[in-house]
Amino acid sequence: MVAIKSLLSAALFASSAFGAAILRRQTECGNTYYSADAINAALNQGYDYYSNGEEAHSYPHQYNDYEGFDFGGVSGPYQEFPILSSGRLYRGGSPGADRVIFNTNGELAGVITHDGASGNDFVGCSGTS
Repeated sequence: MVAIKSLLSAALFASSAFGAAILRRQTECGNTYYSADAINAALNQGYDYYSNGEEAHSYPHQYNDYEGFDFGGVSGPYQEFPILSSGRLYRGGSPGADRVIFNTNGELAGVITHDGASGNDFVGCSGTS
């Protein structure tokens, strides 16, 4: 009986950890849903610009985290890069309200938005607090 309880506890823990990883990789910013694929595409585009010393209309650029987000153990320094609700990759022009945040190693830290924030501040999209 003890072995069954231990096995069930381990399975529950594993499924909870796996579920958290899935939720962390998709998000909602206000009424806009971004799939894991969309987030990863924006992340990869931004990191490619960063690692090649290039930019599109001043992005990516340093993100200072004045709001004090908890990026789940992903340490800075951070860069911000637009993620577009149209599903297109940002190549210049209006960046919209939403951003992927990544560190200089290309690790996703979170997704944030200007929507619902005061001034030029950001608030976290679901999964970023």
